[in-house]
Amino acid sequence: MRADADFRPAVMTSKGAVRGTRRGGVDRYLGIPYALPPFGERRFALPQPVPAWTDVRDAAEHGPTAPQDPYFGALGALLGSVAIPGEDILTVNVWAPADAASSGAALPVFVWYHGGALERGTPALPAYDGTTFARDGIVFVSIGYRVGAEGFSVLEGAPRNLGLCDAAAGLVWVQTEIARFGGDPARITIVGESAGGALVAALLSRPDTATIPVAAIIQSGPLEAVAPVRAERVTRALAKALGIAATREGFAAVSPRVLLDARRRLAEGSTPLSGTPGYALALDPDTLPASPEVALRSVEIPLVIGTNTDEYRLWFTPEQLAGISSLKLTLARLATGVPRSAVRAYRSAFPGASPGEILGQIVTDRLLRAPAARVAAARTAPTHVYELAWPSPVRDLRAAHAIDIGFVFDRVEAPDSQTIVGPDAPRELAARMHADWIRVVQSGDPGWPRYGTGREVQLYDVPSRVTPLRRAEALDSLPG
Repeated sequence: MRADADFRPAVMTSKGAVRGTRRGGVDRYLGIPYALPPFGERRFALPQPVPAWTDVRDAAEHGPTAPQDPYFGALGALLGSVAIPGEDILTVNVWAPADAASSGAALPVFVWYHGGALERGTPALPAYDGTTFARDGIVFVSIGYRVGAEGFSVLEGAPRNLGLCDAAAGLVWVQTEIARFGGDPARITIVGESAGGALVAALLSRPDTATIPVAAIIQSGPLEAVAPVRAERVTRALAKALGIAATREGFAAVSPRVLLDARRRLAEGSTPLSGTPGYALALDPDTLPASPEVALRSVEIPLVIGTNTDEYRLWFTPEQLAGISSLKLTLARLATGVPRSAVRAYRSAFPGASPGEILGQIVTDRLLRAPAARVAAARTAPTHVYELAWPSPVRDLRAAHAIDIGFVFDRVEAPDSQTIVGPDAPRELAARMHADWIRVVQSGDPGWPRYGTGREVQLYDVPSRVTPLRRAEALDSLPG
């Protein structure tokens, strides 16, 4: 094996050659297009195939990022962003053990979809570097997709769920091309966190992509697809703010920057309780025919699904939580149809918690944890459930949304990870979660008991342990 840092490995794909880089026994091929740039006449259209190229394409750097604004306010201090100019945003990135492409290897494949509320995010973030997976004998792939107005508007005259269609086209690229990089197209596991987890669930709900992966992992991913009339609320708000029609022609007549500026104006000053509508996956016979919460129950591949104990603490600042009174909790309960008995169950499960913390836990469980438990209970295929409970000391985040990423990627020492987990995150917990995810990719089994009548859950903490589903009475009190 040539480990020379100056060596530039090359792979011949079906469209043309790409030349990557090598470092530390890992070959990287970044910014490979799987579809044409979705701009100009291709804006608000389905992803289009890439024509073949003749020259060797340089694959040393990530491709451009999808149009988006960075997080602002308190979230901006915790969640990083990367902005790479250009239009060739529909790209994939591959990390593989050095010389895997030329050795005839057929290694298991890990496909990663980033989060970002369907509005932000990019595979170019350092947090999603696939080196640790390639180091452990896995071919790692990350896929970029359209976000925000470009990817999830509901427009007359345009296909729905374009960002999901991008994710599907990227997965087909993996199935078609990954053997050339040393990966096994018959051993693909798809994984995503937050909105990326929602995309994984949606890909398993589509007939054209459900048959590609042999296993899946959903990390803190919503499982709901909503009626178009609900999904289009943000689109209608943007159209009204800009004085344009909610049609493909109307939105294509303004630039992505104009749409982003309008979206930011709508969102400024909002809170998690009073914010403007967000982007959502829309039920659609062509692009998402069934809600993932329903479809996942009959998907016959191994599934790992889980959440973090305190997801809501990323979305609410401590000050916002302290500002939620018992009256606000009651009003929120009435507005969302949560019975009074559920609030009592949560007060019992979290003695001493403030009204804001009770509301936050209810929000967490209604959005993420309860749907995951319902899906796990209904499935007959191998299903494993986890809960990450280790508390980050940063901003009193505790086990908040997104803290799992540094553990799964086994890079809690990295500066961007320490922004959210602090400088002393347990190394042994990162090694454990990463190894369990590797086992799923290799065998479909993470190494802990399946979810069954005992409602067994892998609790990630120090120490980690298997336990019955925690706070089950409170969870069961929520409306389905």
